[in-house]
Amino acid sequence: MDLENIRDNQILDITLKNYTYDFSVSIKDSFLHEIEECFFILEERYNSNQLSLNYTKIQEVQEYQIFRCEIPFNDYKQIFLENTIWDLYLVRKKNSEDVYKSRIKSNYDNIRFLTIIYEKEKKMFYPYTTRNGNISFRLNDYFLCSKFETVDLENDNFSFSGYFNFPPYYKTNKVQVNELKLVVANNFNEHEIELPVRRYEREDLAKNYYCNTNILDIGIKGEVNLKKLINEINQLDNKVYFKFYLIMYYQYEDQMDVLRSTRIRLHHLSKFPKKKIIEFNNHKIKFLVKPTKKSKYLSVQASKYNFKNEVVRSMRKKWIKIRRSKELRRVYKAVFSLLSKLPRKKNTIMFESFHGKQFSDSPRAIYEYMMNNKMNFDMYWSMDRRHTHVFKDKNVKAVRRFSVKWLLLMARAEFWVSNSRLPLWIPKPKHTKYLQTWHGTPLKRLAADMDEVHMPGTNTTKYKENFIKESSKWDFLISPNAYSTEIFKRAFQFERKIIESGYPRNDFLINSNNQESINNIKKSNNLPLDKKIILYAPTWRDNQFYAKGKYKFNLRMDLDLMKEKLDEKYILVLRLHYLVAENLDLTGYEDFVYDFSTYEDIRELYLIADLLITDYSSVFFDYANLKRPMLFYVYDIEEYRDNLRGFYFDFEKKAPGPLVKTTEEIIREVLEIERQGFKPSTNTEEFYRKFCYLEDGSASERVVNEVFLK
Repeated sequence: MDLENIRDNQILDITLKNYTYDFSVSIKDSFLHEIEECFFILEERYNSNQLSLNYTKIQEVQEYQIFRCEIPFNDYKQIFLENTIWDLYLVRKKNSEDVYKSRIKSNYDNIRFLTIIYEKEKKMFYPYTTRNGNISFRLNDYFLCSKFETVDLENDNFSFSGYFNFPPYYKTNKVQVNELKLVVANNFNEHEIELPVRRYEREDLAKNYYCNTNILDIGIKGEVNLKKLINEINQLDNKVYFKFYLIMYYQYEDQMDVLRSTRIRLHHLSKFPKKKIIEFNNHKIKFLVKPTKKSKYLSVQASKYNFKNEVVRSMRKKWIKIRRSKELRRVYKAVFSLLSKLPRKKNTIMFESFHGKQFSDSPRAIYEYMMNNKMNFDMYWSMDRRHTHVFKDKNVKAVRRFSVKWLLLMARAEFWVSNSRLPLWIPKPKHTKYLQTWHGTPLKRLAADMDEVHMPGTNTTKYKENFIKESSKWDFLISPNAYSTEIFKRAFQFERKIIESGYPRNDFLINSNNQESINNIKKSNNLPLDKKIILYAPTWRDNQFYAKGKYKFNLRMDLDLMKEKLDEKYILVLRLHYLVAENLDLTGYEDFVYDFSTYEDIRELYLIADLLITDYSSVFFDYANLKRPMLFYVYDIEEYRDNLRGFYFDFEKKAPGPLVKTTEEIIREVLEIERQGFKPSTNTEEFYRKFCYLEDGSASERVVNEVFLK
């Protein structure tokens, strides 16, 4: 048990003996504060079956309590055979109503070696580490996988070492591995290269994972000649990406067979990327070895080497590092404070939407209202340097965020208008009035109302403190209804002027809701006029992220099934949250699925959508103004409700549309609406009266009159 590197909600060790998984878990004291009861469960991912686990508290270390748990496999054998994936949770109860579930993190060891084999069914049950770093247990058919722990670039070769994992080999005496080969594929053609692989003994793995002696033979090593890779594809003009697999030739119960592995992964502790430049046919070729971002697969990239481009790329990286440094931030803050003492620029407004990434939302609606009414204001847009393309051809005065001109304008502007938080280090000048439009009617808990924060780069206390510091700078805050006003005052601890006007961004939905506008938007985006549009607009999950401000999202829809059942009359338009960093591969779904995640303003997507599918995103409050059908795809509602955020009202009872958890349910509801037509429920009517009563197409006018003209 590793007691020196303890982390909260993480397994410290796990063993498999006599068909029982035995593991220890560290839980922070503060996590158990005021908790009446806590226990551990396995929950089936897709149908929410639960198994309670035996556990005991074994010791306290520093600020952690250590628990020992067991999963007696034989006791649940039939249940495991009937289900696929089980996730490990800590459940905490404050009382009968306040119940919280938290996933348990993995320790990233080679826990897949702790596999139980079903010889009769040719299946295996094993623990593994998910992409989010949690521990889960899975039932699978036999499969082969491999991991490289070292990759070194020397001369014209890269050498590797690691292991292969085929549990029937070291769990039974019926498998004999005859030969292993490395397979190299590329993105340029379908040709694959097979290379020899040497095996060696891995006493460290045999010692740690209590398997029979066959596990000694699972070590693998070999070399790949880089020139051979280039020569095989005979292509140098474009970047080439190489992918790696393992092929095993083996004998099972006197029958010869061949098995191809899943794509080879890199060990999570290995240091990458690694670079190598070689000479080939009078050219310099650069090889870059690194793991893929999401799944940590081994990827080798080859491209022509250009010294000038490399220098420029290196300088750019260094400048980005300097630009993001704390030292430069201190300099910016000092300069900003100094400039803010200069006389204000009367009637100057700085607009910003989603940190300068978009020309959208309520700031855009206010700007367009003022432009259309020819108001005498000097108006600028704050623009993120990575999203300059968004502002091209918009006929707006856009200024690059954090540039010298931006500093001068922000420090002297009479007004700021933003729909999200500005960097905390920016001090608001005394002469500036700050209008915060915010960006949604609250369903999930906000700021001071949140019990726990699971976002990267912060903790609960720090997050709340920083949020309140930011909200203390606001002079005006827009609210779409009385319900939101009450929550905003408490959650943001806001005591200044709240403008209860409706959201300016929804003026467009009221004033442009006609067939001509809808068809024009469809035509400009090459969308078919003869099919109905399903808009899927989910939110992000606080605890699923790559880095601060870059969130993961798993598209949990069976697109094949949806295309089969709905393709004749519908298309699916995807709009992921602006914080989500996924690049979706929609190959094979052309003409049915369209990714509009980077579309500049979701209001046009609302207008053309015949049906909205969402989850806990506030988009449904806005879409409700169109009085069209909505579905709520809430496959993880228990975790989101109880663990991540929590809701302000009884979402499960009051949602203005059906709650569904599977693709089959989505299809059933869509086809039912197709057959019966949309019939608003009592929930829908009540929802509209409570949340949309101010949306009459004139919210922008009310805000402008209150802030800029009063």
